[in-house]
Amino acid sequence: MRARLFWKLGLTYVALLLGVLLAVDFYLARVLRRDYLRAANDTLASLTNLAQARPPHLDDLATLRAWAEWLAASGARVTVIDHAGRVLADSAHDPETMENHAQRPEIVQAFSSGAGQSVRHSATLGRDLVYRAVRYQPSAGPPVVIRMALPLAQIDLSLAELRRRLFGASLVMLLLGGGASLVYFRAFAARIERLKDFSRRVAEGDFRPLPGERARDELAELADTLNETARRLDGTIRSLSGERNRSSAILRSMVEGVAVIDAGQKIVFSNRAFSEILSLDPAAIEGRPVIEVVRHTDLLELIRRALAGEEGLQNDIALGIVHPRSFAVTAAPVQALEAAAPAGAAGKPAGAVVVLHDVSELRRLERVRQDFVANVSHEFKTPLTAIQGFAETLLGGALEDPRSNRRFLEIIREHAARLARLTDDLLKLARIEAGKLEVQFSAVGVLELVERCAEVTLLKASRKQIVLEIDVPAGLPAVLGDALLLREVLQNLLDNAIQYTPEGGRIRVSATAGEHEVILTVADTGIGIPLADQERIFERFYRVDAARSREAGGTGLGLSIAKHIVETHGGRLWVESEVGHGSAFSFSIPLAR
Repeated sequence: MRARLFWKLGLTYVALLLGVLLAVDFYLARVLRRDYLRAANDTLASLTNLAQARPPHLDDLATLRAWAEWLAASGARVTVIDHAGRVLADSAHDPETMENHAQRPEIVQAFSSGAGQSVRHSATLGRDLVYRAVRYQPSAGPPVVIRMALPLAQIDLSLAELRRRLFGASLVMLLLGGGASLVYFRAFAARIERLKDFSRRVAEGDFRPLPGERARDELAELADTLNETARRLDGTIRSLSGERNRSSAILRSMVEGVAVIDAGQKIVFSNRAFSEILSLDPAAIEGRPVIEVVRHTDLLELIRRALAGEEGLQNDIALGIVHPRSFAVTAAPVQALEAAAPAGAAGKPAGAVVVLHDVSELRRLERVRQDFVANVSHEFKTPLTAIQGFAETLLGGALEDPRSNRRFLEIIREHAARLARLTDDLLKLARIEAGKLEVQFSAVGVLELVERCAEVTLLKASRKQIVLEIDVPAGLPAVLGDALLLREVLQNLLDNAIQYTPEGGRIRVSATAGEHEVILTVADTGIGIPLADQERIFERFYRVDAARSREAGGTGLGLSIAKHIVETHGGRLWVESEVGHGSAFSFSIPLAR
């Protein structure tokens, strides 16, 4: 990895340097050529003015050619052309052998407008020249054109000299920069290698922190963040281990019946609850064949299938005649028992574990657990994948790109904030379900409660041009509850209404008082909720429109938390909705006495 990263950074540096040098060469060549042409035009303009101030004698060709040679002493080529395009005199070539110049662009411009200029290749001299021509009207006869020209060879020499010096300076810069970048990039790659090794150690369960770095840059901050992450993971794992040990103690003393059957279909262990469920003496169960103890056909069939190696066996049975009870049976094979137990045949499990427990409660808890694990994994996977992908992109070279690195870091921060919100909601929901939510009951004014939430919602509604209506009578009696928690419930319903109501919609908050309670309702003209989803929207992580909810930053826990808070206050939360016509969420809170 270090070599790959080193070459990526090195080649990027060389490519950037070469790009800069090519751009400088191109720009300087254009500037020098432009400045030379401007100076040449100025010189030619001065010479043409001098030529017009001391005009030639056109009637004597010898005198005319002498005049052209005198003017050519300035370094310019001088040519005189008559109105038919015939060359009368030229300071650099015999005019008798020169072709007709009537179609030369500067000659055409001079005859038509009085002056003309061009930059082109001279067929007579075989090189590039800058031309400037003026029309001269003698006292008698047709007009002629006096043309001056300067060669472009000097600019080519200047450019060649500049490029030689630029190449030499570039070579020195490349060597010095390459040496410095070699040291820097190798150190940079080594730091990334240490971060990678640290991540591997953390994945293997080694949470020793990285040593501190003297450089305080993004990599140092990343190392500090990884150290903090490792510290928290270590604490979390320790906490989970303690929780597991506590759970183990609970399982040992639980009221569910547990039995272990070996490969010979004999009961090698059972707890007191198992004996009580079967109405047998605990001392008379262990060591006996299971067929002598268990008389239930479905239970025996599950045990046989588990001993045959089948996984995940579950079934419902009813035990008892006078007072029948329903149990859920879970049977699972195990690969090893205690040393005294006989080993199973090759490829066969060494025994099976059977658990009998109340079917309704266990099913509920199992469903909640499975849904919770699946949903939490899904909710954490998206932001973690985004953070990892953009971090790898930055480490792969985008960190040096000023147009992208800040945007990538902002995306990483956004997904990290989403993880924080999700964690906070999970902790809050866990405290509520565990009965650890602190509720401070007091008399709460309904109108004040609605107005406080409406102030927060009004700005969001104005952004989407949504009309927010408040219909709360001033004389409503106060309710008994925690003002902060009730505001959280109402604010959650308002935020959902804003989120699922299109622009130009309407939201209405109303309240009515009954004999024992006050009912608050948040109605909107949004997309509505299908009837099949209305029973499940209060479940954790359940979303009717998952894409819209995640885009708005929702965690999928708001309604579940709101329902638990309302039920903690002795109220209820429900919804009435029709697809395409909006939704109305209502919750009741008991009156304060």
